[in-house]
Amino acid sequence: MESAPRFLCDVMLARLARYLRAAGLDTTLAVETATDAQILREAIVEGRWLLTADRKITEHKAAKGHVIQLPFGSLDLQAAVLSNQFDIDWLSHAFTRCLMDNTLLQPATPEHAQQVPDDVRQTEDELLVCPHCGRVYWRGSHYKRMRRKLAEWQEAARQAWRLLP
Repeated sequence: MESAPRFLCDVMLARLARYLRAAGLDTTLAVETATDAQILREAIVEGRWLLTADRKITEHKAAKGHVIQLPFGSLDLQAAVLSNQFDIDWLSHAFTRCLMDNTLLQPATPEHAQQVPDDVRQTEDELLVCPHCGRVYWRGSHYKRMRRKLAEWQEAARQAWRLLP
């Protein structure tokens, strides 16, 4: 996934950032107190596309080729715009990053398994852990809901490509 785009979302797109991370895409979130110029500089220095719903950021001289303005509100529409722009594979690397801090997940140790509910430990599902924050991940209802959304976006992108001449 080396050629996959890397993103920096402004704070208005925090929910989208979580879904991009759920898709396995390297996605950071801007600091809430950062100025537009600081956020834009961070994106350029780190080689990330700045995703924003703020039209003012796109007016900066340095924004050209670094900023994508997305519609505010509709997560599905935002995902459609990104699918069209980057041909994103929403599922092939899904659930490999921490939803909170973007760190790549690792297999959980038996000690980490003690942090999850008993019924989760009884299943054969793989447990993953974020080595940065220690959060443990398993395939519960939250996973299923997010995966269903990623699959919807994957199918919508596939259908859109099918319609092209």
